[in-house]
Amino acid sequence: MTEADLPFSQACENNKTPILEALKRLLPLPQAHTQDPVLNLLEVGSGTGQHCVYFAQHLPHIQWQPSEQTVYLDSVNQRISRFNSPNLKQAIALDLSQDWPSQCAEQQAIFSANTLHIISQTLVERFIEDAARALVPDGQFIVYGPFNYQGRFTSQSNQEFDAWLKQRDTLSGIRDIEWIIELAKAESLVLMDDIPMPANNRLLHFQKKASSTW
Repeated sequence: MTEADLPFSQACENNKTPILEALKRLLPLPQAHTQDPVLNLLEVGSGTGQHCVYFAQHLPHIQWQPSEQTVYLDSVNQRISRFNSPNLKQAIALDLSQDWPSQCAEQQAIFSANTLHIISQTLVERFIEDAARALVPDGQFIVYGPFNYQGRFTSQSNQEFDAWLKQRDTLSGIRDIEWIIELAKAESLVLMDDIPMPANNRLLHFQKKASSTW
């Protein structure tokens, strides 16, 4: 399979640069500079792999662990193998409806883009619970995508996108940010930043309270 044959998302190409700039602020390089990665990060739902190869190349201080459902692993790992990024691991299988593999434990950061509106509400709840469990104290939980505020869409395009999602899968849909914040708070994840992004998306940055335990 050539690179041209690999799955491709135009949305990933469009949003990768603004997401990278936000990640640089949220996950900065430590003052004590080192050539080796000093922060481990799990990406949940790596999709086509476009994000992970781009972010790993530009964030060499982060050891990037992609993950995806088993059915998509082959194409993700084919893309990863084409890039010589020593801080980018091969993607591992992760099914949000199942227990997370042992490689997901003790993460300093977890990142996920465009997942919460795709999966069901039950899986959103389980995802946040498992993410909090996988993070070390003070760990960062960062999610990107569209969100509603006070039960209202932030744009006509988001409303149309939500209708398309529900037509495709009645269990999916754009989530209310207040609900996400409450779910996170119950797992000792505190909202630190709500960053506006292009195309009516947001980047939510949570931090796990240091007093949290497994």
